[in-house]
Amino acid sequence: MEGELKLNLVDEDATVAAGEALGRACLAAGMHSGLTLFLHGQLGAGKTTFCRGVLRAFGHRGAVKSPTYTLVEPYDLGEQRVYHFDLYRLGDAEELEFMGVRDYFAPHSLSLVEWSERGAGVLPEPDLELELEVLDRGRQLQLVAHSRPGAAVLDALYKLL
Repeated sequence: MEGELKLNLVDEDATVAAGEALGRACLAAGMHSGLTLFLHGQLGAGKTTFCRGVLRAFGHRGAVKSPTYTLVEPYDLGEQRVYHFDLYRLGDAEELEFMGVRDYFAPHSLSLVEWSERGAGVLPEPDLELELEVLDRGRQLQLVAHSRPGAAVLDALYKLL
């Protein structure tokens, strides 16, 4: 099941707001089996900024930094767990096996994965893929669902926008 949505984001605030809307859509759609989102875009495209918005929807009010050196930053937010991965500096996808990466993709969790292509062959398939593209003014966000849960999130997002 696939679905697609494109949004124009005029600035950083709009990027955070789009992330927050997606986070609310994830919560509205339910995360019983867990959700995996891959975020694509060049350096500086706003992937971590978007993740900040998602985390706000889950109730996180602190700083959100890119886990470039730690590979994953866990957020325990009540009944929900959000894992923010940044695999930019990953040398080999097999390194993920040594850190027990499969344990992170669990029921009632949301995994946000930047630079997912570096974990190919080890990471699960995404429920939703997001592409942030830098434009002359702002960014374009494209979301594509690849599973029933991903399509449910897009349906919930349509209703929120």
